[in-house]
Amino acid sequence: MPFTVQALEIPEVILIEPRVFGDARGHFMETYKASEFRALGLPATFVQENYSRSTRGSLRGLHFQRGAHAQGKLVRVSAGEVFDVAVDARRDSPTFGKWQSITLSGDRPQLLYVPPWCAHGFCVLSEVAEVVYKTTTEYAPEHEDGFLWNDPALGIDWPIKTPTLSERDLRWAPITS
Repeated sequence: MPFTVQALEIPEVILIEPRVFGDARGHFMETYKASEFRALGLPATFVQENYSRSTRGSLRGLHFQRGAHAQGKLVRVSAGEVFDVAVDARRDSPTFGKWQSITLSGDRPQLLYVPPWCAHGFCVLSEVAEVVYKTTTEYAPEHEDGFLWNDPALGIDWPIKTPTLSERDLRWAPITS
């Protein structure tokens, strides 16, 4: 089996560790294989891949899409290091507003599966970080939503207290609105 999986505190937020094959040249790993993902009970169909390159202190999130356009995400850091966060955005869930964090690094081959019902965001801990993520649905701006990154009701313990944010990320509403 080329992947091992670990369920995290929020159900269905999954840490995936690919098997790494190393030698004197470096290493090789499969980061996605539909048949293996299906066998593990993970989504096997992704329709879009995104890439971001961000500098230290940048915070992207907390984003999600609503309804039929909700996006599951398979997140991987190819270079640098990020503090990655998933927040349960299901208002009828017993874990609504709960968050899960993990540090992802290009030096540690791990992927994070974020279910479609989670808001997702990350802040950059290294000088530069490159994040690649696949999504289960295409981006649809008319279905986009988010939560305020520093909402006291969430209480996320971000390691960066004064991040660089986009105008959009500064305008998201608190989770309780």
